[in-house]
Amino acid sequence: MTPAPIAVALDAPDLETAARWAGLVTPHVSTVKVGLELYLRYGPDVIASVRGASGVRVFLDLKLHDIPNTVAGAARAVSRLRPAILTVHATGGPKMIRAAVEAAPHTQIASVTVLTSLGEADLAAIGLAGPADDAVRRLAAMSVEAGATALVCSPNEVAAVRAEVGPDITLITPGVRPAGADAQDQARVATPEQALADGADLLVIGRPITAAPDPGAAAASIAAALRRTTPS
Repeated sequence: MTPAPIAVALDAPDLETAARWAGLVTPHVSTVKVGLELYLRYGPDVIASVRGASGVRVFLDLKLHDIPNTVAGAARAVSRLRPAILTVHATGGPKMIRAAVEAAPHTQIASVTVLTSLGEADLAAIGLAGPADDAVRRLAAMSVEAGATALVCSPNEVAAVRAEVGPDITLITPGVRPAGADAQDQARVATPEQALADGADLLVIGRPITAAPDPGAAAASIAAALRRTTPS
């Protein structure tokens, strides 16, 4: 059975828990995501620990954002860990994005457009011209032109971004919550089924899976629901 197009966010309190969650969910999902906190606490060892014997795809979500030379060095340093995906911030600009792409040729560089925790008032406060879907589309087009082959956007903008960048760019959507789940700190959310229907390729899901009594069963349930509603 093909694993579901889900990246489980392993926002665990320690390495052992992250590795256990990864082992439980890997039969059901294609990818596990290591975020900034876990990577800073345990360093490169975390990648081998969560990859385990299964060889599951690892999404390294560091959201690099610095001058192009520094981002190139950072991307080159982590590329030896063979992550499938590495994130950078689109607001670092086209030269920075291109530097990451060139420094890590065997890793897919995903450009983060507008964080799913930001609402319209937040965009105004940081001086990013909104509304959110306009800002996301502008940053998406710029990122693809700079060489990014994946984009991170909320489910609310995924249809507009797909129309903007075409079929060949991987669209990754955080802010995905099964029906009835708490939105928590995400401002722009959708169900997994809706996000895929709108054009997403990879769904980032964290606490609805990892906070469940049995993360493996939760992952299996969401994966089964997607298979029922998505044409094969």
